[in-house]
Amino acid sequence: MMSTWNLNALYLGFDDPNFTNDVEKFKETVEKALAYSHTIDDNDNYRDVLYNLLKLFEELELVAGKVFAYISLNLSSDTGNVTAQNYRVQLQQYSAKITLLNSKLLKYVAQIPNLDDVINSDEFLKAHSFIIREQKEFAKHQMEPELEVLATRMSQNGSSLFNQMQRYLTSTAEIEFRGKLLSLSEIRNLASDSDPEIRKQAYEAELQIYKKIEDAMSFAINGIKGEVNTLTEMRGFENVLEEALLKSRLKKETLDSLLEAMRDYLPEFRKYLRRKAEILGHQNGLPWYDLFAPMGASSTKYSIEEAQEFILNNFATFSEDLRNLAKRAFEEEWIDYFPRKGKVGGAFCNNLRAIKQSRILTNFTGSIGDVVTLAHELGHAYHGDQIFNESILNSAYTMPVAETASTLCETIAKKAAFKAATNDDEKLHILETELQDSTQVIVDIYSRYLFESNLFEARKSSIPNAKRLNEMMLESQKEAYGDGLDPEYLNSGMWICKSHYYSGYLSFYNFPYAFGLLFAKGIYAKFLEQGQKFVAQVNKLLRLTGQMTVEDAAKTVGIDVTDPTFWRNGLEVIKEDISYFLKITEDKVK
Repeated sequence: MMSTWNLNALYLGFDDPNFTNDVEKFKETVEKALAYSHTIDDNDNYRDVLYNLLKLFEELELVAGKVFAYISLNLSSDTGNVTAQNYRVQLQQYSAKITLLNSKLLKYVAQIPNLDDVINSDEFLKAHSFIIREQKEFAKHQMEPELEVLATRMSQNGSSLFNQMQRYLTSTAEIEFRGKLLSLSEIRNLASDSDPEIRKQAYEAELQIYKKIEDAMSFAINGIKGEVNTLTEMRGFENVLEEALLKSRLKKETLDSLLEAMRDYLPEFRKYLRRKAEILGHQNGLPWYDLFAPMGASSTKYSIEEAQEFILNNFATFSEDLRNLAKRAFEEEWIDYFPRKGKVGGAFCNNLRAIKQSRILTNFTGSIGDVVTLAHELGHAYHGDQIFNESILNSAYTMPVAETASTLCETIAKKAAFKAATNDDEKLHILETELQDSTQVIVDIYSRYLFESNLFEARKSSIPNAKRLNEMMLESQKEAYGDGLDPEYLNSGMWICKSHYYSGYLSFYNFPYAFGLLFAKGIYAKFLEQGQKFVAQVNKLLRLTGQMTVEDAAKTVGIDVTDPTFWRNGLEVIKEDISYFLKITEDKVK
């Protein structure tokens, strides 16, 4: 069995004639669409023009989806792949033309006086009514087409390169650790080692790696955030968050309800952190290097085959469709499992709409946490599998709902692991691992939200150097974690390793994780109440995420995400887990 992914469903290699043909087809399709867009300005045959434009975008999505995914996946598994880098640079030159094409579409849609009548005059347009109306909203924040083109061209030499720089530096940086040369992702994986000395030394080594690259990374993150600030102002947004919410199809009211509930429950998480600190013999809160210290005991190490069997058996308790999707991913080699030099850290799933498959990257070491991560990413693949039933133009879903199926699958895996535990020590281990994860998704995500908000504000009047960025990260961690963590042992370099900060297109990729966790808990609770009949509603929700606002999609399963009570109910479930943890660990305090 291969432990790396198989990309042959896309192409056999960069020298595959199908790849080079599709590269040319992509270029030709861009030129064809652009040529057509130059003829539409004064054309008031709105139905035909809209139909033709959407069909051209559909054609473009199909070919671009394959070509760009192949390049991106190769670079993720080997950031030093020169051929992939060269193709990325070559094809980025077309980004400006696609931007111009988008601008032409937005400008045209904005001028249609009777848009609803036009949409209702054609079945194809009716099927894509949401995204057409959405273009009208985006048009309100559109610069002149030539400025949008210029912005895209400049970003290729700005935020895009800074993003690649972050990926390259964090994936290739190494440090000697106990006689071996280890990458950053390998060092970070030691945070959950059973040996406290190894955890502390790995934490110190991690900070040393950041020190080597922090100056370069400070210019990268400042460049990206400055670029985003400038463009959001030029496009008439009040701030970057307003743009992020529009792209997320999420109301500010909904985000405010979520954040309010999260803040209200921070004291509960601090109780858990202080208890963990006491158990491990710390007097001043939990030091960062013990955040992921395993508790209880789980000698279980999973091979890939064992992880697959565990996931298949437990996904079947939700639905056969979910199990079959995971089985297909395993059999068709969709997954790149193990960490190695040059491979990016973390984990992700890429839905390949053009071929109706997905590819998953993990840094698997065999822990139960790694099995849960694999289940999480397979949830993304399941979301993709559901949405592939829709047209390619209706299959782009936004950040908050992107974490729904993944977190649901993660919940299934965690519940199953707890149930299968054979003794109290193993149950404690699994429960505490879940509390670690919940703390990351609620408390650490809140610290990231604070840091990013503060950085965007700081960039309006200054360029924070690495020292100041480290201070800002610590300030955000102190505000979020409070007295749960030891203030002398925080992690000032978290702004360096989190790739989410380094996008010129997608800002605030933090709160969607909290949204996904609590939204998925709400869905899972309904599944437990209603059983298998609820699965069809979940599948419908996933299919519609590309055609609705987040609020409207949630309503399809009877959830009002603007109501803080909904979020508090989800947090109350975590509070119950914390209370149980506090109860069963009373006799373990040192």
